[in-house]
Amino acid sequence: MKKWIWMITVLTAIAVLAACGNQGETAGTNEETVTVKDMLNKDGVKIKKNPKKVVVFDMGSLDTLDKLGVNVTALPKQVIPHYLSKYESDKYENVGGLKEPNFEKIAEMKPDLIIIQHRQADAFDEFSKIAPTIYMDVDNANYMDSFKKNAETLGKIFDKEDQVKKELSAIDQKVAALKKQAKELKKNGLVIMANDSKMTAFGPKSRYGLIHDVFGITPADQKLEPSDKHGQSISYEYMVKTNPDYLFVVDRGAAIGEETSAKQLVENDYVKSVKAVKNNHVVYLNSDMWYLAGGGLESLNAMIDEVKKGIEQK
Repeated sequence: MKKWIWMITVLTAIAVLAACGNQGETAGTNEETVTVKDMLNKDGVKIKKNPKKVVVFDMGSLDTLDKLGVNVTALPKQVIPHYLSKYESDKYENVGGLKEPNFEKIAEMKPDLIIIQHRQADAFDEFSKIAPTIYMDVDNANYMDSFKKNAETLGKIFDKEDQVKKELSAIDQKVAALKKQAKELKKNGLVIMANDSKMTAFGPKSRYGLIHDVFGITPADQKLEPSDKHGQSISYEYMVKTNPDYLFVVDRGAAIGEETSAKQLVENDYVKSVKAVKNNHVVYLNSDMWYLAGGGLESLNAMIDEVKKGIEQK
């Protein structure tokens, strides 16, 4: 009798060990994935959940991942926004420039995920040969929808959905408050970019159109062409004729590490009669965020605060 009991115990133990072994194999071969569809992945691409080696070319995504506490492996260190300067550390690999990626180095790293934006779109196929690649950029014509989709996608990939939901809810509240304030202001505004000795203007649904479309500032010029990434070229005569109540200025030179010229270009004798200049309503925006890293959870929060502070200045 004892012999039979002993044999049954041994067989049961073997069966349990075999089952555990099979579960281990299943866990190893059935990793949880997230399917992402975007402008360049029309049919969707499968991403391993919580990827370990992440290469980020989109500064807005880097901003969001930083806010969510997600570690990244590599990025282009050509121009890093000052508020994300910790990524200049040797802890993070440098994978070339925004427009000149070092594909050989990226391939050697064997990343689990690559995140790109419009500056790298033409090289999408090359990136995709190395690792699953997703396209993260905001749609200027539908800024908030695309911004939220990007944040939610990153939340799903990195298991941060609850945190993203909380962050987006807080942003919605701030946007609603700013929009109400802008409506009560009953003033218009013009967004311009200073680039060396040239000025360009941006209207609704353009690169910086969220000031009008999302934040509620009435555009001083409704007819500006939205398609040009660098804006529509303007002159001092145009500024005098348009005569905006507020001027919102992005300094491209400051963003890319060149000599800043925005104040001399915008505030001078040619435009001293413009209401925005005359009434001290020229708002110099943080070019790091507006030019380099728009579309991130941190940057959008700061952008809301900047515009709010700008329209409150006396």
